[in-house]
Parts: sequence; C-alpha cells; structure tokens
Amino acid sequence: MGSSDRNCFEVVIIGSGFGGSVMAYRLARAGLKVCVLERGKAYAPGEFPRSPRAVADNVWDRSRGLKGLFDFWSFDSMEAVVASGLGGGSLIYANVMLRMPDEWFVIDEPNGSTRPWPVGPRQLDRHYAAVEAMLGATPYPYAASTPKTKAFLRATDAVGLERVKPLNLAVAFTADGNTRPGLPLHRKNLHHAPRSTCVGCGECDAGCNYGSKNTTDLTYLSKAKAAGAEIRTRAEALWIHPMGDEGYEVEYLRHYKDFDGKPLTESELPKRRVRARALVLSAGSLATTHLLLRNRPNLPGLSDQLGTRFSGNGDALAFVVDADKVLDPSDGPVITASAKSLDWREGGDGRGFFLQDGGYPQFFNWVRQTVLPLGTTGRLARFAAGQVLAHVRRDPRSEVSGELRRVLGTQRTAHSLVLLGIGRSRADGVMTLRDGYLAIDWSMRNSEAYYRRVREAMEAYADAVGGRFSDNLLSRVHRVVAAHPLGGCPMGEGPDDGVVDRHGRVHGYKRLVIADGSVLPSAAGSNPSLTIAALADRFADRLIDDVKKDRKKGLTCRSAH
Repeated sequence: MGSSDRNCFEVVIIGSGFGGSVMAYRLARAGLKVCVLERGKAYAPGEFPRSPRAVADNVWDRSRGLKGLFDFWSFDSMEAVVASGLGGGSLIYANVMLRMPDEWFVIDEPNGSTRPWPVGPRQLDRHYAAVEAMLGATPYPYAASTPKTKAFLRATDAVGLERVKPLNLAVAFTADGNTRPGLPLHRKNLHHAPRSTCVGCGECDAGCNYGSKNTTDLTYLSKAKAAGAEIRTRAEALWIHPMGDEGYEVEYLRHYKDFDGKPLTESELPKRRVRARALVLSAGSLATTHLLLRNRPNLPGLSDQLGTRFSGNGDALAFVVDADKVLDPSDGPVITASAKSLDWREGGDGRGFFLQDGGYPQFFNWVRQTVLPLGTTGRLARFAAGQVLAHVRRDPRSEVSGELRRVLGTQRTAHSLVLLGIGRSRADGVMTLRDGYLAIDWSMRNSEAYYRRVREAMEAYADAVGGRFSDNLLSRVHRVVAAHPLGGCPMGEGPDDGVVDRHGRVHGYKRLVIADGSVLPSAAGSNPSLTIAALADRFADRLIDDVKKDRKKGLTCRSAH
C-alpha cells in the first residue's frame, strides 16, 4: 500500500467526536495510516455564529441546503440534538468530565434483574485518566464568586443531595501558571487559531469563540493530524461495502462549500469512495445506528440486537424563575456544579441521577422563550401544534430548527436558573427504519418513577433559592429533549445480547469497530462524554494490535477509484 494511494488506508474512521477523535489519535500515534470522515465543516475559534439570523441558520438541514452545527432529530416521544462539525459533540457540550459511578455499570433486564456491563469501572480507570489528562479536566476555579454556582451549591445542601467534588470541566482556566480570564494560550492546533483562557461568557453550548474549551479538534484531532492522520470534512458517509479479507469500502457524499445554501438531494451531490483494512464507526448513537440499519442488506450478519437498548440518558430540563437573588445564567461556563441523588444500588430510593446548574449566553434568550410559557403563548402554540402534527403524520424530521427563526428574542433574566437532570432512565427504546428515516419506539412513561424523582428534586431546588419552578413545555406532553442519546449498538458478550464485544468489535465482522455512545448497553446516568472517550481509548488498544498483525502478514487494501 503506497503512500501515494490517497484512497486506501489501514483504518477509516467515520465521525470526529469523543469516540472518533480518540481513535484517530491513538491509531495515528501508533503509526497506522488513518483517514477521518466528518460530514460537518471545521470551526476554528471565532467562527461560531452569534447574530440571531446566523444562529438560526446554524443547523444541519440538507433539504434547505444548510450545513450548520446543530442537527435536530424528532421522534415520537423525544427531540434529540447532536452536532455536525469537526470535533462532533465536543463542540456543543457543556465541558463536564464526570466518571460513571461504579454501581451504575449494570444492564437492566425486563424481569427486573441486572447484569454487569462487559466492561467494568476498573477496566476503564487508566483510560479515564488518559482522557482527563488530554482534555485538561480541571475543577471550576471561580465557584466562590459565580452567583449561579453559589446558589446551586447552597440549594444542594438544603435539599440533602450529595455535592460532586470536584466537578471537572474540560476548559482552560490557566495559562503559564496564571489563572485569569482571557489569557493567551500557547498551544498548537490544526486550525492555527489563537486561543485564550475562559472568560465566563456562558457560550459553551453554542461553540466557544475564545478557544477555551478543550474540544477534540483542538486536542485529539490536532495531535492525530500532526501524527499523519488525514482528516476529510464535509464528507457524509452513506454506504458500507464489505470486501471480505480486503476490508471495507465506504461511499460518502461531498458537501463542497459552493453547495452551501443549495437544497440538493442525495443523488445530486457528488460521491466519493475510500477503502481500508479496518473501519471504525463513531458518528454518534443516532447516526451510527441509522447507518448500520440502512446498510443492513450489505451487512446481513449483524446482530438482531441492532437498534436496541436506546435511552435518552435520563435527560431532563427545567427552570427556576423569579428567584429572590441575582443568579445571572450568563456568568460562567454553562455547567459549573453538580449534585448526586443515590441510586437504589447505593442505598437510594430509586434510580440515581445527577442535577446540574445550567446557564445560557445573553444572545441565547430565545431558548427561554422557546420552552418557557412566559409571554410567548402564540409561538409556543405553533411549536406544540407542529410537534403534534409531526407525531400524527409519523414524520421523523424535526421542525425545531425551522422554529428558531420565529422564537429569537432579546429579553434577559438575571433571576433565572436552568436545571439539568441526567440519570439512569431505562434503556428500553428500539431504533428502526421508517421510510428511510430513523425511528425510535421509546416512551417517557416507562421511566415515569425516575422522571418524577428528578422533577421533585428540581422543585426543591427552586424553593431553596427562593424561586418558582417552571417545567419545559415538551415534558407536559410526555416528550423530552435528549442531548445525550445513547445505545442502539450495545456491548454484549455475544451476538445474542449485543452488537459489539467488550473491545468494540462488531460480532461477525472482522476489523469493524464501533466507538461512540451507541455501544453503551444502558444509560450512563452521568454526562457520558468521558465514558465514551475512555471506551474508545480502550478499544484502540485491541484494534492497533489487530491491524498491525495484518500488516505483518502483508495484507493490504486495493485503491477505491
């Protein structure tokens, strides 16, 4: 396999989030010839949109020619939001590096029993540590002076939950030994862009224009590229073609910049092919599962467990409004503190969960107007009606992105606080194809006791800070907004109980690996990014060995033209 053959690699990785970026770095550092395919574009610090119109257009909607960062998926009982850009979900997550509690590494069976994950916490310890070091996980240094953090921690003590100490964030607060906002960071990155320490603007979930977030493009992917990995953005993988002992061929669409704003169909976009001895799927729970369901005719040996054990990771969203103290949700990173409610396996009264403070930047007040019934009755009615119609029509396409144009606003409330819940909801959803779209059979009602506990805790927090609890609109019609969709390709000891093994290898297919949130066989219950990255770091160990064995045997792939 000559170096001039640019369409043939030892490993192709689809996706560049917490799984794909870790794999790219580990494999490239091991000397393997690696190609990363990312459907979204690269965002250097300073390039994330901020004007109302630009933010509204910053969505992924191929039917309107939009190739933006936020990709909204709509299902019968939930809305899900994922990212489309180099760095994947790390571009829009809230920086939290939280390890799963040891007792939560369990799979719930329909009969009420549990069994352990194929990978346990002790097997992930060193991988957790490696990811924390690479992403610069560090405690928030300004907790004592940030209003929303102080209010949240006081409420935690008042309602009797357990503080998470420390809550590590993958954010740069310190440069050259000095902890101060806005200091220049002297760290090379693939964008060749300047970075600075965190200024506390609350814009983490919209993309950090200061480069303060240690996102995977600024860390793992920058190092992977320096080690020789090839990164192809605007490359949307569609088809997987196994080639027996030669490996896999991937067919993908090219979303050239000249096509932005043009509503082109799949057949109208140019296609390219690339081949590799090994293939890693890291497009995220929704996209990876969708890709495999779509390609099932080409991969007939896939386990019948494909599409199972889906969960929204217990995601819940609510608000404290009209608090008697200034909380200022735009001061500090989006999440700065966390509290834990014990799981029944730890002596608690039910399924465990974490509550976290949430913020939003001043320009994002349209979020509040979208989901809170405060002077926006007409817009909310239109939004709710649209979701009901989509449900009746069984239309899997989300209309959330289209609503953004109609809900942008300018009001800012300093006496409000966002409350985020994450926990061990049941992983009993099933993902299938419906008219070519991904569909999910999942119900919030199946985890009703869990969501009731989370809501009660949120109401207690509202009381503790002298505010009023306000639920989000979607929860009233038994829908959730999932920022952490998980499952679909769960780990299992064999094809009867999982799609992949404990090393991420797909049962029945050599050198086909999945490394993203789809492999989690249950809800993580905590912010899942660190666990996904740690699993990918573990999976990389075995894949490196497998590919190097092929290399010693002289096995290569032939070029795709």
